[in-house]
Amino acid sequence: MNIGVFASGRGSNFQAILNAIQRGILPARVTLLLSNKSDAGALEIARSNGIPTIHLSQKQFPDEESFAAKMLNVLRGHDVHLIALAGYLKKIPTVVVRAYRNKILNIHPALLPLFGGPGMYGHHVHEAVIASGMKVSGATVHLVDEEYDRGLIVLQRSVPVEEHDTAETLAAKVLTIEHEIYPQAIKAFVENRVLIKERSVWIH
Repeated sequence: MNIGVFASGRGSNFQAILNAIQRGILPARVTLLLSNKSDAGALEIARSNGIPTIHLSQKQFPDEESFAAKMLNVLRGHDVHLIALAGYLKKIPTVVVRAYRNKILNIHPALLPLFGGPGMYGHHVHEAVIASGMKVSGATVHLVDEEYDRGLIVLQRSVPVEEHDTAETLAAKVLTIEHEIYPQAIKAFVENRVLIKERSVWIH
């Protein structure tokens, strides 16, 4: 299966996906790395692995309609079957979500539905978790729909929040499990082991 990865930052989850492919764990190939930032570290990872890249930003277009049309053309041009958001900090245009319904995955650094939504990314999430007094956090792989972090949950794993934890130490623990569960979730989709029924996702 061909995967298109979207990333805005350094690309550590993108690297985890590539590692799983290179180890033969994930039977797929990445045919595109798309970023809204021209200096994203993920672009360099892609180039060093011979993966086609594109810098595509809403700012390059007069309206969302033309931006979305270009995104769809790029995805189809690279024969993308499944989209994996790996630290992509922009909302996916509605027409793209509809064209790839149940074929767009995202990894979120908390146990959704808690600590999700607009503005909840990166250190903001971990700071909010610690401030809340929660004793557990984790990571969530979910399907992407028209709302931030509201799509069906595919896979979750938790980590303890300890008294001495800071946003930085909690982020490190969560990132470790992100790198484990994201390739696992993608693998289930690639191997057609996912059943979506009655607002639930089942992996067999």
